[in-house]
Amino acid sequence: MNLAENIKLALIAIRANLLRSIITLSIIAVGIGALVGILAALDAILYSMTTNLSSVGANSFGIERKGNSLSGNRRGKRAKRGDVISFDQAMAFKERYDFPAEVSISVSCTSLATVKYKDNKSNPNVSVVGIDREYLDSRGLKINEGRNFNETEMENGDHRAVIGNEMVNLLFDSEPTKALGKTISNGNVKYKVVGVLESKGASMSSNEDKMVFIPITNAIRYYDTPNKNYNVNVKTKDATQMMEAESAAIGIFRNIRKLKAGEDNDFEIFKSDGVLEILKDNTVTIRWATIFIGFATLLGAAIGLMNIMLVSVTERTREIGICKAVGATSNNILIQFLTEAVVISILGGIFGIIFGIIFGNGVSMLMQGSFFIPWGWMALGFVICFIVGVFSGLYPAMRASALDPIESLRYE
Repeated sequence: MNLAENIKLALIAIRANLLRSIITLSIIAVGIGALVGILAALDAILYSMTTNLSSVGANSFGIERKGNSLSGNRRGKRAKRGDVISFDQAMAFKERYDFPAEVSISVSCTSLATVKYKDNKSNPNVSVVGIDREYLDSRGLKINEGRNFNETEMENGDHRAVIGNEMVNLLFDSEPTKALGKTISNGNVKYKVVGVLESKGASMSSNEDKMVFIPITNAIRYYDTPNKNYNVNVKTKDATQMMEAESAAIGIFRNIRKLKAGEDNDFEIFKSDGVLEILKDNTVTIRWATIFIGFATLLGAAIGLMNIMLVSVTERTREIGICKAVGATSNNILIQFLTEAVVISILGGIFGIIFGIIFGNGVSMLMQGSFFIPWGWMALGFVICFIVGVFSGLYPAMRASALDPIESLRYE
């Protein structure tokens, strides 16, 4: 018999014992679904973060106070934090940095703002950020409607605002053009909307779609405090110049911070690819735990499948005897039963993979990630199902092939 005939006979046998086949198939589906689902969710989230962070550009980096970023935390110990980066230091760096790159300065004003327009208002979780004119470009943010701040507005600290896409949805019924020229308020301070950003999506704890950007000079007027920390971002023209740009930035910023020779930097260079490496490292343990749980579930499914195949051999003893009597060899019987076990396992794997894709992408969507097809994990799922089928079916198939045809025909 060829493979197609063996598969056809396997499907007939599965249909004849439908209930117990479905139960075993379901156990395999749950194991594969858990394995593929969680791994797919992790990959989808990382893929979304990679896309969001890469939009900032592989040719950009930030300068932050030491101990302020993820890289400042190792083995549960946070590095001693450096002094805040003041506005004067940030401006001094921008003026003195002569490398062919674009420097932008920003400051977080508040992350608990309630923004209103007429009767519409947001929850008290909107971030207000003070920026200069170069910020939007250096962060990969694009204007959908309207414009960026002009020089006059920046110098005078005018009450102007550029808002994220989600703010348009909350306050202006998802119509960007409707927002232009309108006045929104944060407490007693009012801002005229001059620009609306394209949707970018959330990455990690940052959601620039739900932000209100104001001129940095206006932010200094209303939100500056003695310990306010300012952020510096550098975007080079060419990604190949990153090493030289970083070295130049470190040298200039050490001078601005008045650090002595041999003294450690009290600031850090922060790059998006560094965040991704940290995230990938932190998900390794989760991946291994998921694989272990998936294999434990599949081990139980494999034992259940082996039991069903042994029962099937016993129930079909006379059938085996008849097959051998009409010319079937022991090898034919072995392949037939082994094929049946593999088919049950792969059918369970197919349902499990479908469930895993739906579950994984569902988790990703809840976390504002993107849809992701985990081809690698799907292939792994099929391979595991095949191995489980062979492992579970080999002993029952060998037992069936070893039956004596005469004794089999006498079996009641």
